[in-house]
Amino acid sequence: MRRLLLLVPTLLGVTALTFVLIRVLPGDPIATILGPTATPDEIEAARQRFGLDEPLLVQYWHYLGDLVRGDFGTSIQTGRSVADEMLDRLGPTLELVILAVVIALVFALTLGIWSAMRVNRPSDHAIRVSSLLGNAFPDFWVGLLLILVFYATLGWAPAPSGRVDGDAGLRVITGSGIIDSLVTGNMVALRSVLAHLALPVITLVIAITAPLLRSVRASALEVRGSDAYAVAVAHGMPTRRLVRDYLFRPTVARLPALVALVLGFTLGSVVLVEQVYSWQGLGQWALRGVLYRDYPVVQAAVLVMAVIYMLAFAVADIVQAVLDPRIRLS
Repeated sequence: MRRLLLLVPTLLGVTALTFVLIRVLPGDPIATILGPTATPDEIEAARQRFGLDEPLLVQYWHYLGDLVRGDFGTSIQTGRSVADEMLDRLGPTLELVILAVVIALVFALTLGIWSAMRVNRPSDHAIRVSSLLGNAFPDFWVGLLLILVFYATLGWAPAPSGRVDGDAGLRVITGSGIIDSLVTGNMVALRSVLAHLALPVITLVIAITAPLLRSVRASALEVRGSDAYAVAVAHGMPTRRLVRDYLFRPTVARLPALVALVLGFTLGSVVLVEQVYSWQGLGQWALRGVLYRDYPVVQAAVLVMAVIYMLAFAVADIVQAVLDPRIRLS
């Protein structure tokens, strides 16, 4: 409950910081949208329509008042409700991020514990080098490389031009292509959605697995050096039970906070990945808002990402307390 109550001042700080920083950037959103042929009277009328002619503190006060009522404002670029645009794009981004984090977590746990069990052997060195390379390569560069190989050269992947083929007949319900195609029983759309998901998910998995893998390996090595593990080995515990109860479970108990941190990192890195694959999600929407100085769009996108990030940490605290009862007693 204390963590949840702390969300309020934290989010207030996020709104204030975003509100100021987006306005510090050079460029006038009204002039950008109307173009060079707009007259001064047209620019001033547009500024009045969006409330940009008022002092900064007054604009922020009005923004907070609208936010309390659930009104995120109107997009300067499109004239549509920011809340409607955000809901259209939130589902695709969450689908991409959640799939990537889950798959990366499976790879990191498997390879990290395997590496810790074979420390300083060739397989351990190979896994460590792979994780270093994964950390070194920028995710957008990996995305472009995958497009070059699997779309442009081999022709195995669909064009990076959206989330589903136009002729698949997908009916949007939740925004998640997998869920919507399953709910409507559209298997053609499901195959198309999975084909379009493959490369973006692989790109994010490569970026996420590297830091997760190194942390899992370090945690597993620490567990192997503990007294509890040494006693279990000394008592001749069967290998399967030794790995399951004395290595895997203690290692997993240390991961929830790290997974929450990686989720926040992924929400940030998904911006460029969505741009590379024309994903039409929250990240690409936020990037376009920054490029066009669309203040309401950027403020809404940052606020939603901050809420998801902080809720992930709140859930991680609860999960970690369930996995490790000692936390509840501290």
